Amino acid sequence: MRSRLRLRALADEAASGVLERPGRTILTLLGTVLGVGAFVAVLGLTATASGQISKRFTALAATEVTVEEADREDLADDRSSFPDDADARVATINGVINAGVYWAVSPEVVGHVTGVPLIGVQENVAQVLAASPGFLKAIRPELATGRLFDEVHQMRQDRVAVIGDSVASSLGIGDLSQQPAIFIGGIPFTVIGVIGQVQRQPEVLQQILIPSHTVEATWPERVRSMETQRMLVETRLGAADVVGSQVAVAIRPNRPEAFRVLTPPDPKDLSEAVSTDLGNLFLTLAGVCLVIGTVGIANTTLVAVLERQHEIGLRRALGAQPRHIAAQFLAESTILGGLGGIAGASAGIGTVVIVAIARDWTPIIATWTAFAAPAVGVVTGLLAGLYPAIRAARVEPAEALRR
Repeated sequence: MRSRLRLRALADEAASGVLERPGRTILTLLGTVLGVGAFVAVLGLTATASGQISKRFTALAATEVTVEEADREDLADDRSSFPDDADARVATINGVINAGVYWAVSPEVVGHVTGVPLIGVQENVAQVLAASPGFLKAIRPELATGRLFDEVHQMRQDRVAVIGDSVASSLGIGDLSQQPAIFIGGIPFTVIGVIGQVQRQPEVLQQILIPSHTVEATWPERVRSMETQRMLVETRLGAADVVGSQVAVAIRPNRPEAFRVLTPPDPKDLSEAVSTDLGNLFLTLAGVCLVIGTVGIANTTLVAVLERQHEIGLRRALGAQPRHIAAQFLAESTILGGLGGIAGASAGIGTVVIVAIARDWTPIIATWTAFAAPAVGVVTGLLAGLYPAIRAARVEPAEALRR
Protein backbone atom coordinates (compact mmCIF):
# COMPACT_ATOMS: atom_id res chain seq x y z
CA MET A 1 0.00 0.00 0.00
CA ARG A 2 1.42 3.31 -1.08
CA SER A 3 1.76 6.01 1.55
CA ARG A 4 -0.31 9.17 1.36
CA LEU A 5 0.41 12.67 2.63
CA ARG A 6 -2.69 14.61 3.60
CA LEU A 7 -2.76 18.34 3.08
CA ARG A 8 -3.32 19.09 6.77
CA ALA A 9 -0.41 16.87 7.75
CA LEU A 10 1.76 18.62 5.17
CA ALA A 11 0.81 22.01 6.60
CA ASP A 12 1.52 20.85 10.15
CA GLU A 13 4.91 19.46 9.22
CA ALA A 14 5.87 22.60 7.27
CA ALA A 15 4.77 24.91 10.08
CA SER A 16 6.69 22.81 12.59
CA GLY A 17 9.82 23.05 10.46
CA VAL A 18 9.51 26.83 10.19
CA LEU A 19 8.85 27.39 13.91
CA GLU A 20 11.51 24.96 15.06
CA ARG A 21 14.27 27.54 14.50
CA PRO A 22 12.64 30.98 15.09
CA GLY A 23 15.90 32.96 15.01
CA ARG A 24 16.92 31.60 11.65
CA THR A 25 13.37 32.03 10.35
CA ILE A 26 13.29 35.72 11.28
CA LEU A 27 16.66 36.38 9.63
CA THR A 28 15.53 34.52 6.53
CA LEU A 29 12.38 36.61 6.32
CA LEU A 30 14.24 39.92 6.32
CA GLY A 31 15.11 39.86 2.63
CA THR A 32 11.54 39.11 1.62
CA VAL A 33 10.15 41.65 4.06
CA LEU A 34 12.43 44.33 2.64
CA GLY A 35 11.62 43.43 -0.95
CA VAL A 36 7.85 43.26 -0.52
CA GLY A 37 7.86 46.28 1.79
CA ALA A 38 9.80 48.28 -0.77
CA PHE A 39 7.37 47.13 -3.47
CA VAL A 40 4.34 48.34 -1.51
CA ALA A 41 6.03 51.53 -0.31
CA VAL A 42 7.18 52.44 -3.81
CA LEU A 43 3.72 52.05 -5.32
CA GLY A 44 2.10 53.90 -2.43
CA LEU A 45 4.62 56.75 -2.27
CA THR A 46 4.59 57.15 -6.04
CA ALA A 47 0.81 57.44 -6.07
CA THR A 48 0.88 59.79 -3.07
CA ALA A 49 3.64 61.96 -4.55
CA SER A 50 1.80 62.09 -7.89
CA GLY A 51 -1.24 63.46 -6.13
CA GLN A 52 0.86 66.13 -4.47
CA ILE A 53 2.61 66.97 -7.76
CA SER A 54 -0.73 67.44 -9.47
CA LYS A 55 -2.04 69.53 -6.56
CA ARG A 56 0.98 71.82 -6.35
CA PHE A 57 1.40 72.08 -10.10
CA THR A 58 -2.23 73.03 -10.52
CA ALA A 59 -2.04 75.59 -7.74
CA LEU A 60 1.18 77.30 -8.84
CA ALA A 61 2.82 76.33 -12.12
CA ALA A 62 -0.47 75.88 -13.96
CA THR A 63 -1.28 79.53 -13.17
CA GLU A 64 2.08 80.93 -14.30
CA VAL A 65 2.92 82.39 -17.70
CA THR A 66 6.35 83.81 -18.52
CA VAL A 67 6.98 86.34 -21.28
CA GLU A 68 10.52 87.16 -22.39
CA GLU A 69 12.15 89.21 -25.10
CA ALA A 70 12.73 87.07 -28.17
CA ASP A 71 15.71 88.94 -29.65
CA ARG A 72 17.35 92.10 -28.34
CA GLU A 73 19.38 92.63 -31.51
CA ASP A 74 16.35 94.24 -33.12
CA LEU A 75 16.03 96.85 -30.36
CA ALA A 76 18.67 99.33 -31.48
CA ASP A 77 16.05 102.06 -31.79
CA ASP A 78 14.04 101.00 -28.76
CA ARG A 79 14.86 100.94 -25.05
CA SER A 80 12.95 97.75 -24.39
CA SER A 81 10.38 95.43 -25.86
CA PHE A 82 8.25 96.04 -22.74
CA PRO A 83 6.59 99.48 -22.58
CA ASP A 84 6.49 101.38 -19.30
CA ASP A 85 2.83 100.48 -18.77
CA ALA A 86 3.26 96.77 -19.63
CA ASP A 87 1.88 95.69 -16.23
CA ALA A 88 -1.32 97.67 -16.74
CA ARG A 89 -1.78 96.41 -20.30
CA VAL A 90 -1.50 92.76 -19.31
CA ALA A 91 -3.78 93.30 -16.29
CA THR A 92 -6.64 94.07 -18.69
CA ILE A 93 -6.60 90.50 -20.04
CA ASN A 94 -9.39 88.41 -18.59
CA GLY A 95 -7.94 85.78 -16.26
CA VAL A 96 -4.84 87.73 -15.20
CA ILE A 97 -4.38 88.30 -11.44
CA ASN A 98 -0.95 89.95 -11.31
CA ALA A 99 1.77 90.68 -13.84
CA GLY A 100 5.15 92.38 -13.60
CA VAL A 101 8.36 92.96 -15.52
CA TYR A 102 11.73 92.04 -14.02
CA TRP A 103 15.34 91.59 -15.00
CA ALA A 104 18.62 90.84 -13.26
CA VAL A 105 21.05 93.77 -13.22
CA SER A 106 24.71 92.83 -13.42
CA PRO A 107 27.45 94.49 -11.32
CA GLU A 108 28.89 95.85 -14.58
CA VAL A 109 25.87 98.13 -14.79
CA VAL A 110 25.22 99.18 -11.19
CA GLY A 111 28.57 98.57 -9.52
CA HIS A 112 29.22 96.63 -6.34
CA VAL A 113 26.68 96.05 -3.58
CA THR A 114 27.82 96.69 -0.02
CA GLY A 115 26.32 97.16 3.38
CA VAL A 116 28.48 100.16 4.26
CA PRO A 117 29.81 103.05 2.09
CA LEU A 118 33.49 102.18 2.49
CA ILE A 119 35.91 103.32 -0.19
CA GLY A 120 37.63 100.48 -1.97
CA VAL A 121 35.18 97.79 -0.79
CA GLN A 122 34.56 95.35 -3.64
CA GLU A 123 32.06 93.09 -1.93
CA ASN A 124 28.95 91.84 -3.71
CA VAL A 125 26.37 90.93 -1.08
CA ALA A 126 23.70 89.90 -3.57
CA GLN A 127 22.46 90.40 -7.10
CA VAL A 128 20.22 93.36 -7.93
CA LEU A 129 16.86 92.60 -9.50
CA ALA A 130 14.90 95.39 -11.18
CA ALA A 131 11.20 94.65 -10.73
CA SER A 132 7.84 96.29 -11.12
CA PRO A 133 5.30 96.18 -8.25
CA GLY A 134 3.25 93.65 -10.21
CA PHE A 135 6.16 91.20 -10.14
CA LEU A 136 6.32 91.40 -6.35
CA LYS A 137 2.64 90.52 -6.15
CA ALA A 138 2.95 87.68 -8.67
CA ILE A 139 5.65 85.83 -6.72
CA ARG A 140 3.27 85.64 -3.71
CA PRO A 141 5.74 86.75 -1.02
CA GLU A 142 5.43 86.39 2.73
CA LEU A 143 7.04 89.34 4.48
CA ALA A 144 9.27 88.75 7.49
CA THR A 145 9.12 92.45 8.29
CA GLY A 146 8.38 95.78 6.62
CA ARG A 147 6.44 96.22 3.38
CA LEU A 148 6.74 95.88 -0.40
CA PHE A 149 7.31 98.81 -2.71
CA ASP A 150 4.23 99.80 -4.71
CA GLU A 151 3.12 101.88 -7.71
CA VAL A 152 3.81 105.12 -5.83
CA HIS A 153 7.44 104.17 -5.23
CA GLN A 154 7.64 103.11 -8.86
CA MET A 155 6.17 106.35 -10.17
CA ARG A 156 8.37 108.58 -7.96
CA GLN A 157 11.44 106.48 -8.74
CA ASP A 158 12.20 106.17 -5.02
CA ARG A 159 15.50 104.66 -3.99
CA VAL A 160 14.02 101.88 -1.89
CA ALA A 161 14.77 98.20 -1.78
CA VAL A 162 13.14 94.96 -0.69
CA ILE A 163 15.58 92.18 0.18
CA GLY A 164 15.36 88.45 0.80
CA ASP A 165 15.93 87.07 4.26
CA SER A 166 19.26 85.53 3.20
CA VAL A 167 20.54 88.98 2.23
CA ALA A 168 19.14 90.48 5.43
CA SER A 169 20.99 87.86 7.49
CA SER A 170 24.29 88.51 5.73
CA LEU A 171 23.91 92.27 6.32
CA GLY A 172 22.65 91.93 9.88
CA ILE A 173 19.40 93.73 9.02
CA GLY A 174 16.47 92.81 11.22
CA ASP A 175 14.84 95.95 12.56
CA LEU A 176 13.65 98.35 9.86
CA SER A 177 12.48 101.05 12.24
CA GLN A 178 15.81 102.89 11.81
CA GLN A 179 15.47 102.80 8.01
CA PRO A 180 18.69 100.88 7.28
CA ALA A 181 20.32 101.43 3.91
CA ILE A 182 22.39 99.37 1.51
CA PHE A 183 24.77 100.86 -1.06
CA ILE A 184 24.67 99.90 -4.72
CA GLY A 185 27.54 101.42 -6.64
CA GLY A 186 27.95 103.79 -3.71
CA ILE A 187 24.33 105.00 -3.96
CA PRO A 188 22.18 104.48 -0.82
CA PHE A 189 18.88 102.60 -1.03
CA THR A 190 16.56 102.40 1.98
CA VAL A 191 15.48 98.87 2.91
CA ILE A 192 11.71 98.94 3.44
CA GLY A 193 10.94 95.21 3.54
CA VAL A 194 12.40 91.74 4.07
CA ILE A 195 10.83 88.75 2.31
CA GLY A 196 10.72 85.56 4.36
CA GLN A 197 9.12 83.13 1.90
CA VAL A 198 7.80 83.14 -1.68
CA GLN A 199 5.62 80.74 -3.61
CA ARG A 200 7.30 81.56 -6.94
CA GLN A 201 10.82 82.54 -7.94
CA PRO A 202 12.56 81.36 -4.71
CA GLU A 203 15.84 82.84 -5.91
CA VAL A 204 14.59 86.33 -4.95
CA LEU A 205 15.29 85.40 -1.32
CA GLN A 206 18.97 85.89 -2.20
CA GLN A 207 18.47 89.06 -4.23
CA ILE A 208 17.88 92.80 -3.78
CA LEU A 209 14.69 94.03 -5.45
CA ILE A 210 14.51 97.65 -6.61
CA PRO A 211 11.67 99.41 -8.49
CA SER A 212 12.41 99.07 -12.19
CA HIS A 213 11.78 102.76 -12.91
CA THR A 214 14.26 103.63 -10.17
CA VAL A 215 16.89 101.45 -11.83
CA GLU A 216 16.21 103.11 -15.18
CA ALA A 217 16.44 106.60 -13.70
CA THR A 218 19.59 105.88 -11.70
CA TRP A 219 21.49 104.21 -14.53
CA PRO A 220 19.62 105.53 -17.60
CA GLU A 221 22.13 104.93 -20.37
CA ARG A 222 23.25 101.36 -19.77
CA VAL A 223 20.69 99.36 -17.87
CA ARG A 224 18.26 98.32 -20.59
CA SER A 225 20.83 97.90 -23.31
CA MET A 226 22.51 95.02 -21.46
CA GLU A 227 19.81 92.91 -19.81
CA THR A 228 17.11 90.58 -21.12
CA GLN A 229 13.77 91.43 -19.57
CA ARG A 230 10.96 89.08 -18.64
CA MET A 231 7.43 89.33 -17.35
CA LEU A 232 5.85 87.02 -14.82
CA VAL A 233 2.09 86.65 -15.22
CA GLU A 234 -0.10 85.06 -12.55
CA THR A 235 -3.38 83.78 -13.95
CA ARG A 236 -6.52 82.24 -12.64
CA LEU A 237 -6.70 78.45 -12.74
CA GLY A 238 -7.42 77.25 -16.26
CA ALA A 239 -6.72 80.61 -17.91
CA ALA A 240 -2.99 80.20 -18.63
CA ASP A 241 -3.36 79.02 -22.24
CA VAL A 242 -5.82 81.78 -23.12
CA VAL A 243 -3.68 84.45 -21.46
CA GLY A 244 -0.60 83.08 -23.20
CA SER A 245 -2.24 83.48 -26.60
CA GLN A 246 -3.15 87.12 -25.91
CA VAL A 247 -0.37 88.54 -23.77
CA ALA A 248 2.13 89.39 -26.54
CA VAL A 249 -0.48 91.34 -28.48
CA ALA A 250 -1.61 93.13 -25.33
CA ILE A 251 1.94 94.23 -24.49
CA ARG A 252 2.88 95.49 -27.95
CA PRO A 253 0.15 95.19 -30.61
CA ASN A 254 2.46 96.32 -33.41
CA ARG A 255 5.24 93.82 -32.57
CA PRO A 256 3.93 90.70 -30.81
CA GLU A 257 6.72 88.69 -32.44
CA ALA A 258 9.20 90.49 -30.17
CA PHE A 259 8.17 88.18 -27.33
CA ARG A 260 8.45 84.50 -26.54
CA VAL A 261 5.59 83.25 -24.37
CA LEU A 262 6.08 80.22 -22.11
CA THR A 263 2.90 78.58 -20.89
CA PRO A 264 2.76 75.67 -18.41
CA PRO A 265 2.74 72.10 -19.76
CA ASP A 266 -0.12 69.73 -19.10
CA PRO A 267 0.01 68.84 -15.37
CA LYS A 268 -1.23 65.34 -16.10
CA ASP A 269 1.68 64.68 -18.46
CA LEU A 270 4.17 66.08 -15.94
CA SER A 271 2.74 64.02 -13.11
CA GLU A 272 2.79 60.84 -15.18
CA ALA A 273 6.37 61.46 -16.30
CA VAL A 274 7.61 62.04 -12.76
CA SER A 275 5.66 59.06 -11.47
CA THR A 276 7.09 56.80 -14.18
CA ASP A 277 10.66 57.87 -13.46
CA LEU A 278 10.28 57.42 -9.70
CA GLY A 279 8.41 54.15 -10.09
CA ASN A 280 11.00 52.61 -12.40
CA LEU A 281 13.85 53.56 -10.09
CA PHE A 282 12.33 52.29 -6.87
CA LEU A 283 10.76 49.19 -8.38
CA THR A 284 14.24 48.22 -9.54
CA LEU A 285 15.44 48.54 -5.95
CA ALA A 286 12.44 46.52 -4.77
CA GLY A 287 13.30 43.82 -7.33
CA VAL A 288 16.86 43.65 -6.01
CA CYS A 289 15.53 43.20 -2.48
CA LEU A 290 13.22 40.42 -3.64
CA VAL A 291 16.11 38.65 -5.33
CA ILE A 292 18.05 38.89 -2.09
CA GLY A 293 15.04 37.52 -0.21
CA THR A 294 14.70 34.64 -2.68
CA VAL A 295 18.36 33.73 -2.33
CA GLY A 296 18.05 33.92 1.46
CA ILE A 297 15.09 31.56 1.58
CA ALA A 298 16.75 29.19 -0.88
CA ASN A 299 19.94 29.15 1.14
CA THR A 300 18.13 28.55 4.43
CA THR A 301 16.00 25.77 2.97
CA LEU A 302 19.05 24.13 1.40
CA VAL A 303 20.89 24.24 4.74
CA ALA A 304 17.83 22.69 6.37
CA VAL A 305 17.94 19.86 3.83
CA LEU A 306 21.58 19.17 4.65
CA GLU A 307 20.96 19.33 8.40
CA ARG A 308 17.92 17.08 8.26
CA GLN A 309 19.42 14.27 6.17
CA HIS A 310 18.78 11.74 8.93
CA GLU A 311 15.15 12.87 9.29
CA ILE A 312 14.65 12.63 5.53
CA GLY A 313 16.15 9.14 5.48
CA LEU A 314 13.91 8.03 8.36
CA ARG A 315 10.79 9.34 6.63
CA ARG A 316 11.76 7.59 3.42
CA ALA A 317 12.38 4.34 5.34
CA LEU A 318 8.91 4.62 6.90
CA GLY A 319 7.31 4.89 3.45
CA ALA A 320 7.39 8.56 2.51
CA GLN A 321 7.63 9.08 -1.23
CA PRO A 322 10.17 11.51 -2.81
CA ARG A 323 7.30 13.81 -3.77
CA HIS A 324 6.20 13.96 -0.14
CA ILE A 325 9.67 15.09 0.95
CA ALA A 326 9.80 17.64 -1.85
CA ALA A 327 6.31 18.91 -0.94
CA GLN A 328 7.31 19.36 2.71
CA PHE A 329 10.35 21.54 1.98
CA LEU A 330 8.50 23.41 -0.75
CA ALA A 331 5.71 24.14 1.72
CA GLU A 332 8.20 25.40 4.30
CA SER A 333 9.79 27.84 1.84
CA THR A 334 6.34 28.97 0.67
CA ILE A 335 5.26 29.64 4.25
CA LEU A 336 8.45 31.66 4.78
CA GLY A 337 7.72 33.67 1.65
CA GLY A 338 4.09 34.21 2.64
CA LEU A 339 5.03 35.41 6.14
CA GLY A 340 7.61 37.73 4.62
CA GLY A 341 5.01 39.05 2.17
CA ILE A 342 2.49 39.80 4.91
CA ALA A 343 5.10 41.50 7.10
CA GLY A 344 6.48 43.40 4.12
CA ALA A 345 3.04 44.60 3.07
CA SER A 346 2.38 45.86 6.59
CA ALA A 347 5.75 47.60 6.70
CA GLY A 348 5.22 49.18 3.28
CA ILE A 349 1.76 50.50 4.12
CA GLY A 350 3.05 51.83 7.44
CA THR A 351 5.90 53.60 5.64
CA VAL A 352 3.51 55.31 3.22
CA VAL A 353 1.25 56.48 6.04
CA ILE A 354 4.15 57.75 8.18
CA VAL A 355 5.75 59.66 5.29
CA ALA A 356 2.39 61.15 4.29
CA ILE A 357 1.68 62.31 7.84
CA ALA A 358 5.18 63.76 8.21
CA ARG A 359 4.83 65.73 4.95
CA ASP A 360 1.19 66.66 5.51
CA TRP A 361 0.13 64.67 2.44
CA THR A 362 -2.88 62.49 1.78
CA PRO A 363 -1.74 58.84 1.62
CA ILE A 364 -2.85 57.01 -1.52
CA ILE A 365 -2.53 53.20 -1.65
CA ALA A 366 -4.19 51.06 -4.29
CA THR A 367 -6.26 48.25 -2.78
CA TRP A 368 -4.79 45.65 -5.09
CA THR A 369 -1.30 46.46 -3.76
CA ALA A 370 -2.13 45.26 -0.25
CA PHE A 371 -3.47 41.95 -1.58
CA ALA A 372 -0.80 41.43 -4.22
CA ALA A 373 2.11 41.87 -1.82
CA PRO A 374 1.55 38.62 0.17
CA ALA A 375 1.07 36.81 -3.13
CA VAL A 376 4.45 38.13 -4.29
CA GLY A 377 5.97 36.75 -1.09
CA VAL A 378 4.36 33.36 -1.66
CA VAL A 379 5.66 33.18 -5.23
CA THR A 380 9.11 34.23 -4.01
CA GLY A 381 9.14 31.46 -1.41
CA LEU A 382 7.83 28.92 -3.91
CA LEU A 383 10.57 29.72 -6.42
CA ALA A 384 13.22 29.78 -3.71
CA GLY A 385 12.24 26.31 -2.49
CA LEU A 386 12.28 24.51 -5.84
CA TYR A 387 15.95 23.48 -5.89
CA PRO A 388 16.20 22.54 -2.17
CA ALA A 389 12.98 20.51 -2.51
CA ILE A 390 14.35 18.63 -5.50
CA ARG A 391 17.60 18.07 -3.62
CA ALA A 392 15.69 16.68 -0.63
CA ALA A 393 13.59 14.37 -2.82
CA ARG A 394 16.73 12.79 -4.24
CA VAL A 395 18.15 11.79 -0.86
CA GLU A 396 18.62 8.03 -0.64
CA PRO A 397 17.21 6.66 2.66
CA ALA A 398 19.97 4.10 3.26
CA GLU A 399 22.77 6.60 2.75
CA ALA A 400 21.00 9.22 4.90
CA LEU A 401 20.51 6.79 7.78
CA ARG A 402 24.19 5.81 7.77
CA ARG A 403 25.23 9.44 8.49
